[in-house]
Amino acid sequence: MREDGDATGGRSMRRSPDDGRAGFGSGLDLHLDLQLDLTGAGGVGRSLEGALREAVRSGRLTAGTRLPGTRGLAADLGLSRGTVVHAYTQLIAEGWLTGSRGSGTRVAGVLPESDTGEAAGHAPAKPRAASVGDLRPGRPDVSTFPRADWVSSLRRVMSAMESEQMGYPDPAGMPALRLAVADYVSRTRGVWASPDSIVITAGFTQALALLARTFRRLGVRSAATENPGFVFHRELLAAAGLDPVPLEVGAEGADPSGLPAGTRVALLTPAHQHPWGVVLAPGRRSAFIDWARRNDAYVIEDDYDGEFRYDQQPVGAMQALAPDRVIYAGSTSKTLAPGARLGWLVVPAPLRGPLLRTMRETGSALPVIDQLVLADLLSSGGYDRHVRRARLGYRRRRHELAERLAGVTDTLLTGVSAGLHALLPVSSAAAERELVSAAEHAGLLLHGLHTAGYWHPAGGERPAALVIGYATPPRHAWRQALDLLVTLVGRPPGVIG
Repeated sequence: MREDGDATGGRSMRRSPDDGRAGFGSGLDLHLDLQLDLTGAGGVGRSLEGALREAVRSGRLTAGTRLPGTRGLAADLGLSRGTVVHAYTQLIAEGWLTGSRGSGTRVAGVLPESDTGEAAGHAPAKPRAASVGDLRPGRPDVSTFPRADWVSSLRRVMSAMESEQMGYPDPAGMPALRLAVADYVSRTRGVWASPDSIVITAGFTQALALLARTFRRLGVRSAATENPGFVFHRELLAAAGLDPVPLEVGAEGADPSGLPAGTRVALLTPAHQHPWGVVLAPGRRSAFIDWARRNDAYVIEDDYDGEFRYDQQPVGAMQALAPDRVIYAGSTSKTLAPGARLGWLVVPAPLRGPLLRTMRETGSALPVIDQLVLADLLSSGGYDRHVRRARLGYRRRRHELAERLAGVTDTLLTGVSAGLHALLPVSSAAAERELVSAAEHAGLLLHGLHTAGYWHPAGGERPAALVIGYATPPRHAWRQALDLLVTLVGRPPGVIG
């Protein structure tokens, strides 16, 4: 215990770092500065109340934070337990804290009204509509994450791994995972890959950022991207110093005739163009590869949802046509969950050295245990089993989406039957914005081609559509989200909202 005198005669009391007495049975540390004026009314008890109240008001103790038990805090501060009990009881009565048998004392979720922003002279925030559904694209149903299989793999990994494996990892990834990924992408996507060609990344976002930085160092100044396309990818390229140039997308995919002179990188989604949903035609695939070979250029193949094709006509990876000119990219973001942060690149030999240099410079190696768990999940068959289950569930959702929308609109979903999203064309950008706004007001999250920034440059008389992520809602929320979407789409123009 330390007692530091101050100019007012009070003292700052807090647990000394080396205080090891057996009074801290709660196992929870709490720093409080008690400015004690023993001549004042209430003395130490009022000081404790004030210190706790200020810690909550300032946000240092956030809603739901569990506080130490009364015995532990009393021993920590050198006070009687009765003083702490009285302080907790008073703050519970005022609404700062909550207390219940079995869960202890916690910071309240809602502060007393006198201490909200309104009391401080600020207008209260407008209430947000309660979210009833999320149909934004780009995410799977994360509630289906294979927890049991993951835990089983984790146990096997922890019981078998050697201590030396916990050292600084190879930036390219753990050998076991590179071997497992090479086998997986070869047999499921037709990719030409060996463990030496694999580089493990924290998903495609990191992979693209690293590639963009690497290409910039190699003298590349621009990169072609599909139009419409994911706005964040353009932002990543621009952040690395590459100028994103648009490639128009039609019924046969991105048009290689639009490649400007001097461009040496093209970012494509050949198997299922995002967001349009079309497949890059064979003739256009060949044209992109011819362009890459003539210009010492590269294609980045973002195979973001290649595992999910529902019409029994799988499309193999473009990389197999030219392993020396196509960088293949895959990840677990759509199969497992974005939060897993695990992905891979299949990199042509000339780029491997420069890419690994970028990874070393940016400290981009991934956690060893996560890599080994994914390697075990892949090699044990657990990953394949999960993908098959997910594929069946998403196929059913897409069919139900198309069937329900057909009952309220004559407009058909566009794109092949694949992936985790579908496009529903609408009449205009204004109609798209109206639908997205009305959905948000009703608690349903939606994206549109214009509202989510898919077109570059933005604006103009570009086609409009809702980009419906039917895989995103958890199972219990899917039907409610679908019902609301159908209601909104089925309303006559001008009465939405």
